[in-house]
Amino acid sequence: MILIHENMSRGRTKKGWLDSYHTFSFGGFQDPTRMGFGPLRVINEDWVAPGSGFSEHGHDNMDILTMVLQGKLEHRDTMGNVSTIAPGEMQLMSAGTGLRHSEMNASETETAHFLQIWLIPDVLNQAPDYQHIRLPEAEEARDWTLITSGQPGDALLSLLSDSRISIAHPKDGDRSSIPVAAGRLVFVQIVEGLAKIGDESLRTGDGLQIADTAVPEIEWLTDGKALLFDMPR
Repeated sequence: MILIHENMSRGRTKKGWLDSYHTFSFGGFQDPTRMGFGPLRVINEDWVAPGSGFSEHGHDNMDILTMVLQGKLEHRDTMGNVSTIAPGEMQLMSAGTGLRHSEMNASETETAHFLQIWLIPDVLNQAPDYQHIRLPEAEEARDWTLITSGQPGDALLSLLSDSRISIAHPKDGDRSSIPVAAGRLVFVQIVEGLAKIGDESLRTGDGLQIADTAVPEIEWLTDGKALLFDMPR
């Protein structure tokens, strides 16, 4: 089965400094049919106004990934980490037994645009951890390229779940196969671009929820960017 989460069917939180779209239930958007998929609990696409952001708040027992698309974010946490996340970079904060952090737009003039992704760990109450990487360049990742994994040393970032995330930067006319192994779940997030799968159109912000072992390829109608989540059932 393939379920398409269309970009305009996402929940939305809009206030003076924040415009946020939610693929799954989050905050004031609660849909009992969209409570996540396997360990994937949150995909939010956020735009934060200059000089604004999320003041210090707490998390526990969640892997939280932040991928900046435009602008810069300043991260501070109670582990003592202070960093600036720029386009082409990804941050992973494993909250474990609990921590507090803030995420602020690092610019007074430019909007910050980013994805925030939450995955539920397999083992709870681990020590909090922080990782920050530069993602592969687009030319090096035209097809699916592994960036995070639950197997230490297997990828650039180490998750606390048996999940794998890959990134691709396909070109107009490319076809992206979607590998689905028996007993696994797959979710594809279209970060940028226009494409189609079978007779269905795909656009920026759409998500594909997949629980079959044989699915059509994604046919790209423009240059694009996508994330592929391979997760346990």
